[in-house]
Amino acid sequence: MSNSSSITQFLLLPFADTRELQLLHFWLFLGIYLAALLGNGLIITTIACDQHLHTPMYFFLLNLSLLDLGSISTTLPKSMANSLWDTRSISYTGCAAQLFSFAFLAVAEYCLLTVMSYDRYIAICKPLHYETLLGSRACVHMAAAAWATGFLYALLHTANTFSLPLCKEYALDQFFCEIPQILKLSCSHSYLRELGLMVVSACLAFMCFVFIVMSYVQILRAVLRIPSEQGRHKAFSTCLPHLAVVSLFISTGSFAYLKPSSISFSSLDLVMAILYSVLPPAVNPLIYSMRNQELKDSLRKLISQCFLKQ
Repeated sequence: MSNSSSITQFLLLPFADTRELQLLHFWLFLGIYLAALLGNGLIITTIACDQHLHTPMYFFLLNLSLLDLGSISTTLPKSMANSLWDTRSISYTGCAAQLFSFAFLAVAEYCLLTVMSYDRYIAICKPLHYETLLGSRACVHMAAAAWATGFLYALLHTANTFSLPLCKEYALDQFFCEIPQILKLSCSHSYLRELGLMVVSACLAFMCFVFIVMSYVQILRAVLRIPSEQGRHKAFSTCLPHLAVVSLFISTGSFAYLKPSSISFSSLDLVMAILYSVLPPAVNPLIYSMRNQELKDSLRKLISQCFLKQ
């Protein structure tokens, strides 16, 4: 049995064996990464610069874009560098940092999506109490709670995961370091501690999921009672983007972490990992900007002002 302290590096799963396909993977991920940086960067800049967007909904959207930027920057650059330089290695400390960062940002995003569903519930079902229930201080506290929950979750899981003795080859069946892949390398019964933490985490995640579903059930009832078609369209336009993001994030992440080990294949795990770690940060800006006329107008105004200054 090998001691974890003696490990200097792990080997990540390559996307391809041939040099041509490795370079194709590099350019494809580079395009996705740049698109995510541009989209989320524009949303952050637009919300920060436009005083009309300093509302709870856009405050949470700004936090979501920050989390998306951090999440995709945690996984893609290392994978692209490995493909470009034809290597698979990641250092022990680099793997621990990657696992911590991704867990922190992913859980914080899930908690923030839960908070955003509450924001939409109050805005549509209790509009007269919106400013009272979602004042600036309350918004900051809820966002801070989401970030703090992600940090605590990542700290506990990273410390526990990397304290396990590893006795197998240090090759991971994934293009980045994640908790299930590290657990596969352990041959100690102490991994039950991590499984216990994951069960508790699954219960908390389920509670958040139930809260989101109940919020949108109430939202749907309230929207259907709106007499004007224009009012219903406006309400749906603010809720559908968030619902699409939540559905994508939860469905892919749940399948990746809750599926039985009997259907665990490297190719399937790889596809699922891309769907929940790469796709949401890249498409979230597109989803929100396509359905949000106010955000698009502010973005056009910001771009036009930049051109006028030149």
